[in-house]
Order: sequence, then structure tokens, then C-alpha cells
Amino acid sequence: MEDQKEKIVDSEWRDKLSDDQYYILREKGTERPWTGKYNNYKSRGNYYCAGCKKPLFDSSHKFDSGSGWPSFFQCLPNSVNEIRDVTHGMVRTEVVCSNCGGHLGHVFPDGPNPTGLRYCINSISIIHDDDML
Repeated sequence: MEDQKEKIVDSEWRDKLSDDQYYILREKGTERPWTGKYNNYKSRGNYYCAGCKKPLFDSSHKFDSGSGWPSFFQCLPNSVNEIRDVTHGMVRTEVVCSNCGGHLGHVFPDGPNPTGLRYCINSISIIHDDDML
């Protein structure tokens, strides 16, 4: 499914995803901080979209932001789209999978060098190489 624009109807997403994945990826939910599997995950490799398996992040770009969510200072080329988000009385930048449009989290301009960015990502929206079996 990677690198092909996902054209899946809502009922197919509901069948394909767990309830938690559906809430995050399709309804733009947010998991509670410090609860996600990948927040403190140290294994090397890539992280993929839990909806369509598109490669999104490399573990060498992951850092401990102290936010309670997995954080990366860089995404893989052409892996995400950024969308202005004005919900909840804030102005933020939403990050979605460039293939299936699944909500991943948000990007903030308070990350480390070399980019100065912090991609704050819901664990439930991604899958690591170790879990792709």
C-alpha cells in the first residue's frame, strides 16, 4: 500500500483499524501523554503509518522531548503533509500521512538542531520495524 494514495472508505477503515487507531488516525484524536508504546522506545529502525504502512520516521531522528509523546526532529522525505490546525483555541500545524491522510500528531518549532522542529506523534498512529512482522 505504500506510495499509493489510499482510497479507503470509512467502513473499511473501521474494519482495518483498532478502535484506538481509528480514533487517532481518522478522528484526529490524541492519546494521553506518557501512555504510548513508542514514547521511550529505543530500538533502531523506521516508523511507519499504522494505517497504510508508509515509512514516516527514522529512529536516528527521534529524541526525548519530555512531552510524553514520541518526538522526531525530522520526517522522511515526502512522508507527511502539514495542515494548519486552529482547533481547541490554538494555532498549530497538524501532521498527516502523505499517503492515507491519517492524523499523526503535530509539529512545533521548538525542537533540537539541525531542524529546530519537534514532530510530536501519537504512538498509536505509528508502527516500528520490530512490530511489522
